[in-house]
Amino acid sequence: MSDRWTPDSWRAMPIQQVPEYPDAEALASVERQLASFPPLVFAGEARRLKRELAKVATGEAFLLQGGDCAESFAEHSADNIRDFFRVFLQMAVVLTYAGASPVVKVGRIAGQFAKPRSAPMEKVGDVELPSYRGDIVNDIEFTAASRIPDPRRQLEAYRQSAATLNLLRAFANGGYASLGNAHQWMLGFIKDSPQSGRYQALADRITEALDFMRAIGIDPENHPEMRTTDFFTSHEALLLGYEQALTRVDSTTGDWYATSGHMIWVGDRTRQADHAHIEYCRGVKNPLGLKCGPSLKPDDLLRLIDTLNPQNEPGRLTLIARFGADKVGEHLPALLRAVKREGRTVVWSCDPMHGNTIKAASGFKTRPFDQILKEVKDFFAVHAAEGTYAGGVHLEMTGKNVTECTGGARAISDADLKDRYHTYCDPRLNAEQAIEMAFLVAELLKQERAGRARPVIEAAE
Repeated sequence: MSDRWTPDSWRAMPIQQVPEYPDAEALASVERQLASFPPLVFAGEARRLKRELAKVATGEAFLLQGGDCAESFAEHSADNIRDFFRVFLQMAVVLTYAGASPVVKVGRIAGQFAKPRSAPMEKVGDVELPSYRGDIVNDIEFTAASRIPDPRRQLEAYRQSAATLNLLRAFANGGYASLGNAHQWMLGFIKDSPQSGRYQALADRITEALDFMRAIGIDPENHPEMRTTDFFTSHEALLLGYEQALTRVDSTTGDWYATSGHMIWVGDRTRQADHAHIEYCRGVKNPLGLKCGPSLKPDDLLRLIDTLNPQNEPGRLTLIARFGADKVGEHLPALLRAVKREGRTVVWSCDPMHGNTIKAASGFKTRPFDQILKEVKDFFAVHAAEGTYAGGVHLEMTGKNVTECTGGARAISDADLKDRYHTYCDPRLNAEQAIEMAFLVAELLKQERAGRARPVIEAAE
């Protein structure tokens, strides 16, 4: 790999998970159009996220990253964005208040359109067609015409991302995110759920705290940090032509930034050190994520860290562990020890979704809630044993009342999956399951903080 980097240097490298566009000139034309469009996010916002993630790396904050497995054009609506943002705020306030930890909020949204696939072709009965690769590439309908990669879909993905970001910024800064609205964030369909009472009790405590603060002269109207929030976007940087078209020089620093999202990550299928996705990501200054699966060896991880974060910059690199509930203890400790031994500063986050996908007896792809929770618990336990910090969770979730993951407080069964199975790709936690997960993670955070404080107390005694 050459030291010289340009936004298109990835084109000379081997590449995985690339759609085969039938019309190269049409693709080039779309990429030229995208290159003339305004940036979706700004370099200063990406730098702010990097500063917040630097706090996560040192145990001063916690990363909550989540959203759709793959955004779709058909489900793009103000209501869906609002419901997602609302449940995300609920999760964040649970983690902040019950877990006593500042939360860095990063959505899988406004850009998460492309999906890697385990096979290039999909077979239904006797018919075999190219796999669905996300709405930015082709259509989910199982017809020959729908599955042809169409570059014009990138223009629609850009427009949808811009509209989504516009609404998210309004929600985050226009008063909707004020802590005074904690009661109003409750989604209608979970008001009668087993989690409703816990959340309402927590919201009551927040209201009491705000009333006390007003009584002593601290009012949300005079303190904007109490009525606004920072919310950042992220996606897998899979479609590199799209990413290159939205790569811009920051006028204040002269550095290159991916302006398609605040944070981009490299997936477990495309993290080869001498391949195109690593080559592209190493040159942009955004915060980066790297998915770490069971096949990743410690030496290979260190080589990737050296490539993606050669200056050992805090907040630059988040390692997203996705092993499966029964494999965390086997694979995570060696990676933690290698990174700690070499003095690398990274954020460690847990993706408990991708390693726990199964096919139910009903034929639906699902993820059992108890397995998702087990991976998170084991992730925290291994970090506690190694003296490192469990910095975050990375969840596929929605604000909708879907039935895609089994289990949870309402005990969704295999037979229930057919009721509201709406995902375009992978099964997601519904709003109720996501809030339940937030309460469970908050308990783990409290235990982690107590464990870190104990040696100090014992030393003082």
